[in-house]
Amino acid sequence: MVLSSIKFTFVFSGFSSRKHRESNVWQRRFWEHTIRDEDDLNKHLDYIHYNPVKHGLVSCPHLWTYSSFDKWVKAGRYQVDWGCHCGANLPQVPDFRELEDKVGE
Repeated sequence: MVLSSIKFTFVFSGFSSRKHRESNVWQRRFWEHTIRDEDDLNKHLDYIHYNPVKHGLVSCPHLWTYSSFDKWVKAGRYQVDWGCHCGANLPQVPDFRELEDKVGE
């Protein structure tokens, strides 16, 4: 009886999430990280802004609609062509090896 109840719960929860179009937004694995200093913040911002390019979703950070990249360009943190493949110059891709161990990629 308990197994049937568990099976029903899984089936029902799957039906409910499909009906309401709910899904997991965040990845299941998560590593907490406290930003240590300005340099660490800059590395994480670079990683966040280049991630859609890395995963082939866009060719340039400024093309990712959901990014805060434009905000940081206006604030002077980035040049508008940072990490950009639009022009003739190929970008210098940031080295994310240090961060990849922390974020699970």
